[in-house]
Amino acid sequence: MTASIKDRIVEDMKTAMRAQAKERLAAIRLILAALKQREVDERIVLTDEQILAVLNKMIKQRRDSISQYEAGNRPDLAAKEAQEIQIIQAYLPAQLSSLEIEQAVAAAIQEAGAASAKDMGKVMGLLKAKLQGKADMTVVSTKVKEKLQG
Repeated sequence: MTASIKDRIVEDMKTAMRAQAKERLAAIRLILAALKQREVDERIVLTDEQILAVLNKMIKQRRDSISQYEAGNRPDLAAKEAQEIQIIQAYLPAQLSSLEIEQAVAAAIQEAGAASAKDMGKVMGLLKAKLQGKADMTVVSTKVKEKLQG
């Protein structure tokens, strides 16, 4: 049996401690804290799919922070957030290429029988289940919009 994502994160934390990699260790501790918070809040043990959802949410939060830091002329803080994104992304499955995303979008539109922008919710519902963790959902959403509008 393969190790769960959480097991991998814990092992990486131990490795970072031994190597005294402060930035990496801090980012990994943030990940573990977010996972623990969700487990405590919902009184559950997270599955790998739920862990991927938490990691994607963390990446989205950091991307939002980066744009705010850049707008506030704080490149030092933006760089720190970008570094955390790289560490978090290491635990996500390989990201799909632009072509693979377009193929998935086309298939979902056909499957949902979508004809206009009103059907976007149905299409995104299908895609979220298939692509969560494998693609940036904001990119997927943009591609769905483009396809449905024209």
